Amino acid sequence: MSLKITEWAVEDRPREKLIQNGTASLSDAELLAILISSGTKDKSAVDLGRELLGVVNNNLNSLGKLTISDLKKLHGIGPARAVTIAAAMELGRRRKLAEVPYIPQIKCSKDVADIFQPILSDLAHEEFWILFLNRSNKVINRMKLSQGGISGTVTDVRIVMKKAIEYLASGIIVCHNHPSGNLNPSESDNKITQKIKEAGNLMDIQLLDHLIISEKDYYSFADNGVL
Repeated sequence: MSLKITEWAVEDRPREKLIQNGTASLSDAELLAILISSGTKDKSAVDLGRELLGVVNNNLNSLGKLTISDLKKLHGIGPARAVTIAAAMELGRRRKLAEVPYIPQIKCSKDVADIFQPILSDLAHEEFWILFLNRSNKVINRMKLSQGGISGTVTDVRIVMKKAIEYLASGIIVCHNHPSGNLNPSESDNKITQKIKEAGNLMDIQLLDHLIISEKDYYSFADNGVL
């Protein structure tokens, strides 16, 4: 039977260890233990944290994708703990989003990926975004057009063009993620790209690129000669 955290030496307890030595001194399981707080009767919070990490193969990105229902399936994680963990993961994602670099001018596909990777890379659902540019390829604005499920999202070309006109954009770049990690464009990806391109040509608004984002990489239609 594991010792409860309250039975550990003070300097080994996660909270005290964090205060004394900083956040970097704690393992992932110990950080989770602080969120989980007290353990169950038969295991410590650190043991519970290790068990939770084991479910996602020690991958924190995968942990961030778990729903409240997923978390509650683990013995010892009730609604309150599940909500606490989910909130902590979301705060981490929002911090990453807040650190999205400001890129005043788009010069290549990597500039676009640097903007959208922090936003889209670890989502468990698809989102479709638009980047609006002026004639010098300087960023005017960006917006999320739609949000869908695991395998798709609805994209309305009319709204894409309407927003581009509102921002007086000369060019646009669209971007969406594939939660599966597969970067190959689907048939619907190719169709919507051509529709947006054709609509843009009619209105003198150029579709410069379409990026598909995964957790670690991206696919550029322009780089691959599809546009």
